[in-house]
Amino acid sequence: MPDFEVRAPLHLLLHVLVPLVVARLVWPKDWKRAALWMLAAWAIDLDHLLADPVYAPGRCSIGFHPLHTWPAIVVYAGLALPRKTRWFGIGLLIHIVLDGIDCLLM
Repeated sequence: MPDFEVRAPLHLLLHVLVPLVVARLVWPKDWKRAALWMLAAWAIDLDHLLADPVYAPGRCSIGFHPLHTWPAIVVYAGLALPRKTRWFGIGLLIHIVLDGIDCLLM
């Protein structure tokens, strides 16, 4: 398991790189718009502002923060289905998967 000094910056970098790579590979003609919508999904981290402390390096987001719970994840999966919300929904799911991987590495 990588230590915190490596894990945290790598986690943040993946939150940028993975949506960019997915957008470029899956929607090559519209990759910039797709990437922006998927990166906008980072907004779910606003729920961290409700926690005390706001940032705790050893805390798993999944199941702790309101927008990182299973009911919310079901909504995100639903948003990934319609064409109008697909990029945002996929971005939310990518975000949750990356957070889940981070939890496993703790």
